Amino acid sequence: MTGLLLFIGLVMFIGLVVVHEFGHYLAARRGGVEVEEFGIGFPPVAWSRKLKNGVLFTLNWLPLGGFVKLKGENDSAKAKGSFGAAPLKTKIAIMLAGVGMNLGAAFILFTFLALVGMPKLIDNQFTVDSDTKIVQNQVLVGRVEQGSPAEKAGLQERDKITAIGVKDNKKAVSSAEQLPEVTKSFAGRKVDIDIVRAGQSQTLQTQLRSTQEVEASQKTNNPKGYMGVSPAEFTIRRSTWSAPLVGVGIIKQFTVETLKGIGNALWDAIRGRGGEAGAQVSGPVGIVVLLKDGSLMGYEFVLMIIAIISLTLAIMNTLPIPALDGGRLFVTLLYRKVLRKPLSQETEERIHGTGFAVLMLLFLVITVVDIKRFL
Repeated sequence: MTGLLLFIGLVMFIGLVVVHEFGHYLAARRGGVEVEEFGIGFPPVAWSRKLKNGVLFTLNWLPLGGFVKLKGENDSAKAKGSFGAAPLKTKIAIMLAGVGMNLGAAFILFTFLALVGMPKLIDNQFTVDSDTKIVQNQVLVGRVEQGSPAEKAGLQERDKITAIGVKDNKKAVSSAEQLPEVTKSFAGRKVDIDIVRAGQSQTLQTQLRSTQEVEASQKTNNPKGYMGVSPAEFTIRRSTWSAPLVGVGIIKQFTVETLKGIGNALWDAIRGRGGEAGAQVSGPVGIVVLLKDGSLMGYEFVLMIIAIISLTLAIMNTLPIPALDGGRLFVTLLYRKVLRKPLSQETEERIHGTGFAVLMLLFLVITVVDIKRFL
């Protein structure tokens, strides 16, 4: 199953990158810049074909994304039809077109989810209250306390708790806030716990902690609950006419949260807290884990992950990071408008080559951190 999820995650990531690169392709063609190659993955080449419009289409062995190769990609190129010879506004349009495509994909997905059912991921997640209703609310096990009644019963993370009680008196659990009240009402008793695990209904049994035991623990540094679980609520909300507004609102909200996360990670790294910085980012392994968890919650959660990754690609490519679109735009504008000096091919290749090497190193580090964190 993990292998299948890894494949799905890889296809999903490549698909989003191809959407991004297709934006560059369309903008270049529209701006009169010749496209020499459209590649999926990175060389070595596995298969290639020359299209009728003269573009070489390639499938490559390294599944790390994709690329569009333009004629004369360096800013100093002067040949007709080259990127370097294009007007500055055309260059800007080409460099930002990928960002536009990823933003568009995120907007379409968020709007679609608002119509069919959008998972609530954060407490203050944007919505239009007058046009939104909750269509699904599940109480899941977020964490199981070691040595607790929940662990003895066999409860696992992501189990859906539906009811707790004794044979003739079971109480439904429909919200995370309700769980402590329900368990307290059966304090010290042996109870049935009705759950759904991987789509299958099960009934577990355990002896809950007594009121005296729980109250005594509240006076210590290690307070305990009656059952010993931290609940996680999974809510899906649906809108109608306001779906496009929700799409825009979610993009704005998640962009702010992403930039805050990047800022916090950089600040932790500067202060030498590499572990904390690494905990705030994820790579391919983290995406696979999210897919595994999300697949248990339904297709809505998986689509939400795809939309967020598409938005993240857009955000990252607007930042002045060498080798990425934002970095290329920043360097071009720096030399053209601030330094007012030509940007030589050697200088440009050195800047973005170094940036690419750093990104690949960061990619490997994040992957190692993910493996230690999730596997």
